[in-house]
Amino acid sequence: MMKRTLNHLAPLLLVSVFFAAPLQAADAPLEQRVQRLEKLVEGQGLVDMYLRLETLQQEVQQLRGEVEVQANTIQGLKQRQRDLYLDIDRRLRQLESGAVAKPSEVVTPTTPKAATPTKSKTVAPVASDPAAAEGAYRAAFKLLKEGRYAPATSRFKDFLKKYPDSSYADNAQYWLGEISYVTRAFKQAIVEFDKVIKNYPDSTKIADALLKQAYCYYELKDYTKARELLTEVNTRFPHSTAASLAEKRRKRITAEGH
Repeated sequence: MMKRTLNHLAPLLLVSVFFAAPLQAADAPLEQRVQRLEKLVEGQGLVDMYLRLETLQQEVQQLRGEVEVQANTIQGLKQRQRDLYLDIDRRLRQLESGAVAKPSEVVTPTTPKAATPTKSKTVAPVASDPAAAEGAYRAAFKLLKEGRYAPATSRFKDFLKKYPDSSYADNAQYWLGEISYVTRAFKQAIVEFDKVIKNYPDSTKIADALLKQAYCYYELKDYTKARELLTEVNTRFPHSTAASLAEKRRKRITAEGH
């Protein structure tokens, strides 16, 4: 390739030399001028210039490649961020759908709740109107999804008073814990999640409630208690999503040196 390039450059050099040569050299024999041109073409300076040009072209190509890689990386980060938002939304929808998919209202004994001495004044007959219970739960959950935490809290609490044995009761109690966690009321969140664990021992929310309690203790810098709960999640629910998240948080605590 270099030889072909030099062959292409030769005519140009020939013209430039003829124009640049002193007038007194115009009468020089043709053979001498040809020899002088051959020496110029074969000179090391021209070869060095060509090699430098090749190096610059390679560097430009490399820089372009790096720019493309960085652009792809940024695009990937944006895509992962969008996927994260979609995943969060999907999880919320699945949780809501999971609650709706529960069996119809059935009167079953449940663990009595603590600190509800006035419940008899406000509680409606158990399972008297499953449709009303579902409607009340959905209304509260809608407020939660809209980020209206104060009215959602009020609706969930009212729901639990009216329908304490509803198949949605454990979900309602869990969301009260989530609201406290999201609003960084970590001590209150621990209390609310504890009610899920104690009052609804058969709930599918137990693993998540334990995990969120661990998160709360982490935020409160009680790393010993956080580790204890994370270990419990892994032990009791080894193949769950909560267990996977618990393991990630445990590794994070270790990496942070706590």
